[in-house]
Amino acid sequence: MESSDRHRRILAELRARQRVEISGVAAELGCSAMTIRRDLDALAELGAVKRVRGGAVSMLTGEETPYAARTHLAAAGKRAIAEIATSMIEEGETVIVDSGTTAFEVALRLVGHRGTVMPLSMHAAVALGQGPHLKLIMPGGEVRHGEQTLIGPLAEHAFTQLRFDTMVLSCCGLDPRHGLTAHDLTDASVKRAAAAASRRVIAVADATKLGKVAFARICPLGQVSLLVTDAPADDPAVVELTTAGLTVRSAGQKHPEPEKRPEPEERPEPEDA
Repeated sequence: MESSDRHRRILAELRARQRVEISGVAAELGCSAMTIRRDLDALAELGAVKRVRGGAVSMLTGEETPYAARTHLAAAGKRAIAEIATSMIEEGETVIVDSGTTAFEVALRLVGHRGTVMPLSMHAAVALGQGPHLKLIMPGGEVRHGEQTLIGPLAEHAFTQLRFDTMVLSCCGLDPRHGLTAHDLTDASVKRAAAAASRRVIAVADATKLGKVAFARICPLGQVSLLVTDAPADDPAVVELTTAGLTVRSAGQKHPEPEKRPEPEERPEPEDA
């Protein structure tokens, strides 16, 4: 089991019980106590847990995991999602890149593109600022501590004046009944305004977000053009979303390898007469 998967399981246990013991987690995950100690130390450095004798207690408030901790969760899946989402953005487009760790992976891949981009977080802004052919536009607003997202009426006002080809939208939860949701009200409000100002919305969400509902509603499924996720196409949550009418592109779906043509046999060169 990869460290990111262990971290996700540990955080899930902490949400349920507020405290975990090294021996219990090691037995449950089938790994050594030393491995779990290292995992807890890493999560403590990210601010997600506090180490105590024999284990750790949760430092999470509500259901939102700190940004630094989320960068280590489902990392491979987020990269795969970002590869697909970025491939759908044409050169020259005007694009909004949302806050969040999956959207940040998209921002990293847009650095080499040509176009106009408005990021909704300082993390993405710093990355996109390195793009030699990108026009970077900032929405303004207040910077939310920890998340480094841009929030408030100044940020929302930008979307009353501008229109975009594509928004890459991240969320904390996504289900057919409640649509896309986020943990923070002010963050959800900016996302909602940005989505309304975009011709199409590409939602990016790893498998842990599917079927979940967070505190603040962003938008209904009908406002989303496409969802890119790392969950396979036969995952029950994906099937439920597609049945509800959402188009889903799965980064976890295996595609058949193209048939290889046999190499032509080499023929000896004719000798000069």
